[in-house]
Amino acid sequence: MKCIVTGGNVKALGKAVHSLSRIGDEVYIEPLQEGLSLRAVNASRSAYACFLFAPLFFQHYVPVESKSVPDAGPVRCKVLMKSFLTVFRSLSLLEKTVEKCLISLRFCASMLRVQLHCRYGVVKTHDLSFQECESLQAVFDTEQCTHTLRAPPRLLVDAVVHFPLTLAEVTMGASPGGKVSFRSYLEEETEAGRTMVTELCLSEDEFQVFHVKQETQVTFCLKEFRGLLSFAESSNLPLNIHFDIPGRPAIFTLEDPLLEVHLVLATLSEPDSHSSQMTSCTPKAVASAYDFTSDDIDAYMIAMETTCAGTEGASPSPSPTFPTPHASSDTEDLDSDPEGTVPGTPPQKKFRSLFFGSVLNQSQTLMYPGSGQEVLAEDSEGES
Repeated sequence: MKCIVTGGNVKALGKAVHSLSRIGDEVYIEPLQEGLSLRAVNASRSAYACFLFAPLFFQHYVPVESKSVPDAGPVRCKVLMKSFLTVFRSLSLLEKTVEKCLISLRFCASMLRVQLHCRYGVVKTHDLSFQECESLQAVFDTEQCTHTLRAPPRLLVDAVVHFPLTLAEVTMGASPGGKVSFRSYLEEETEAGRTMVTELCLSEDEFQVFHVKQETQVTFCLKEFRGLLSFAESSNLPLNIHFDIPGRPAIFTLEDPLLEVHLVLATLSEPDSHSSQMTSCTPKAVASAYDFTSDDIDAYMIAMETTCAGTEGASPSPSPTFPTPHASSDTEDLDSDPEGTVPGTPPQKKFRSLFFGSVLNQSQTLMYPGSGQEVLAEDSEGES
């Protein structure tokens, strides 16, 4: 892969990296024919983001072809976020001094090279070690979400600025009457008298699109949401919010001819349905060989496989089982297994995990129950 970014697009790329750094500790890089994809997922598998930069975003873009590397499939690698973020640490310096950014993959040395061509002929070269990995891909459909909002980024930035930086989650409510509210979310055990609760309301007139069929409240993480708002404000792109009932993921999107962004966040389940709908986040063996008939996958519209390529026969990376809306009586509640939970935000005991992590063969497909729609589950780099 080789691509060249020039002008103000260098800062846009840096802003994207800053947004992804709020989600995961690794950035997944995948050069595609439709553009360069940068993805990240958090430790608890409850937040996923993807930035897809179209070929027109670059001055020069050449994705790696399979034939260029003998006996190799599509190129996918991951880099430590801390190392990648160091290259784009100062956005002000990128805008003022960097004229061109060259990104290339060096397979012989397992290095991702990022060169910043600055003024006065100064060239800064960063060689970052990468690791080949499986595809990190979430499958979802925004058209199946019941409610949709679209707002200018400045409106939402001004809304969340009133919440303290230490606040972990925020509750967004919307009603057909034309009211949208944002309210601080507090855990049940929090003493109300010792905590400040902030709530603000927005009217329907302030939104570019307002499509709400029934009154709904969803709670999601504020840190990742702030990261996307920061990018949206700098790019001046309207933000689309797609959401459904509590417990189903909220999807935030930005669209432009040169860029496509998706942020998918888990939401809190309703308290009365929490004990019957949640499943343990500890790694479990699948009951039968890829038998997912008991999972209502269509209810959540999202799946993921993110197992790193390793030694043949190695077990998949730890990943939570997919939550089912009609869990059986022997389904474990997260509260019953506190030692097995995966660390990270949001809290495992209440947030649904978004991802279904299982390695499938290339020919393996998933059938959405009741929808009649067949969806491919990619297995991009299987061991031969």
